[in-house]
Amino acid sequence: MALRGFIGTQIELKSPADKFYKIFKGQGHLIPNISSGHIKGVQLHEGDWETHGSVKIWNYHLGDEVGTFKEKVEYDDKNKAATLTGLDGEMFKYYKSFKAILQFTQKGDVSVANLTIHYEKRNADVEAPDRYVGLMVTLVRDLDAHFAKA
Repeated sequence: MALRGFIGTQIELKSPADKFYKIFKGQGHLIPNISSGHIKGVQLHEGDWETHGSVKIWNYHLGDEVGTFKEKVEYDDKNKAATLTGLDGEMFKYYKSFKAILQFTQKGDVSVANLTIHYEKRNADVEAPDRYVGLMVTLVRDLDAHFAKA
């Protein structure tokens, strides 16, 4: 069994792709207010909210796991993508590397979120990070519901 891999999903959304990209790029501090059941906080550790290479620390709740995810972010404005490269956190008990990519595209009246995690397991007994993809899906769906109300 391979130790390196990627896993992801694609979901259709009702709200414009620009809104999702905007909140991930410059307004991450608002996310805990919108998805409070799973995201407990997002703090800026280095840089600022909109700059490539900035470091943020996410506090999350996932099933019985309460954890942190320290990441360095890269933005791709042309493709409306945010790449969160893991630096530290609970998932590093199981993975040597962990990179989450959130990309938002507009297709007519529908927007699409492509949510992907690239990872390397510490050993062959570790499962693929399906639960973290599930957390990403829940977060994006919470944002979609919030944007639809606004």
